[in-house]
Amino acid sequence: MKVFVINNNGNPLMPTTPRKARVLLKSGKAEVVQRIPFTIRLLYPAGNATQPITLGIDTGYSNIGFSAVTKKEELIAGEIQLLTGMVERNQERTMYRRTRRNRLRHRKPGFDQNTNKEGWFAPSIRHKLDSHVRFVAKLYKLLPITKIVVEIGKFDIQKIKNPDIKGKQYQEGEKKGYENLRAYILHRDGYKCQNPDCPVTAGKYRRLDIHHIVYRCNGGSDRPANLITLCSRCHTPKNHKGFLLAWRPKTRGFKDAMFMNTVKLKVFDILKQTYENVEATYGYLTKMRRLTLGLEKTHANDAFCTVNVDKQIRHQPFIIRQIRRNNRSLSKFYDSKYIDSRDGSTKSGQDLNSGRTCRSKNLNTENLRKYRQQRIKKGRYSIRKQRYPLQPMDLVEVEGKLYYSAGMHNKGKSVTFKGLKKSLTPKKVKLIKYGKGFCWLDPKVVC
Repeated sequence: MKVFVINNNGNPLMPTTPRKARVLLKSGKAEVVQRIPFTIRLLYPAGNATQPITLGIDTGYSNIGFSAVTKKEELIAGEIQLLTGMVERNQERTMYRRTRRNRLRHRKPGFDQNTNKEGWFAPSIRHKLDSHVRFVAKLYKLLPITKIVVEIGKFDIQKIKNPDIKGKQYQEGEKKGYENLRAYILHRDGYKCQNPDCPVTAGKYRRLDIHHIVYRCNGGSDRPANLITLCSRCHTPKNHKGFLLAWRPKTRGFKDAMFMNTVKLKVFDILKQTYENVEATYGYLTKMRRLTLGLEKTHANDAFCTVNVDKQIRHQPFIIRQIRRNNRSLSKFYDSKYIDSRDGSTKSGQDLNSGRTCRSKNLNTENLRKYRQQRIKKGRYSIRKQRYPLQPMDLVEVEGKLYYSAGMHNKGKSVTFKGLKKSLTPKKVKLIKYGKGFCWLDPKVVC
């Protein structure tokens, strides 16, 4: 494993060996900058002699692979697990903002929300795009990189779903001839509830709804394969946590492919405008080199194969997890718990609700409150009044061993850890490194 070196002016130099780094640290000629990856800064003037270094980037929707190589060996490699759940957090932020603005008697004009501007991306896509660019900038602070090779690709989603498609068929989708998506789903399912155990198929429960098999909050989309017809008797919160959870669409999702088609050239253009000597490569070339070298399919290996090199000395790849920097939600609601008189199980108040779903229409379902036998836990709102010094994924030392923090509870009086069952007071915990943003995971620590 290499030790990264920065000169006294803050410019990156070629990495050195751990032995030479120990000698510099003991003699007082260098100081430690960061723990993972281990980086030192020289305290005396040094030259800027470097070697050509090529950085390979394997772009992706959920993961990013990177590998920096010279003519002799690979200096650093790894895989970044990008942050997920951006859509849900943006929706939560919109909800809080709308509620806050509705409290104003004379509301100020809102900002321009025109999404038709040239170069506009959805916030979730923009976040992933910016993450690619930010991480490349971090690598430029560690290594004197002279060249970048970015893998870009274009996916034919219609071809993936139907390998025999050609010509005019690209303009004739499965919804051709229908007014909208709802009309197509109803016709496809024969205007019948698809629940095999549906107790009623006619009468007052004949109203049909379109149901998402995989919820939007769990990554589901509005594709026809993810939609199904249910009657109002079966389309209830109870069934959402029942038999509907076992249903899955027959086809895979295409969010990763859509992301690559949307920003495949944007990442390359931004890097080309920012840095010198930036080139592009394609997925089929990467696959050919990986098969030739006999490497398994990983993001780090794909990034290594984007650079046209032979077998070289390689090191253990880093695992980097992108962690949310701040949670601005100050209040959380914890539902009450009841004993269900039907089977004696413990259920939440939402599971045993009144069945009223709409005030203006008679779409109410069965009132389940009569089955609430005994309340074993009271519902409550938890309001955060302070920011705790230790956050999840912070690297800490406990009794001479390293752990990742799982957070603080009991109003900041206790700290929990990943891989350790007991909780301790903050006085017995020593903070080693904060774990926000791009968190480089220590392979020796359980996370």
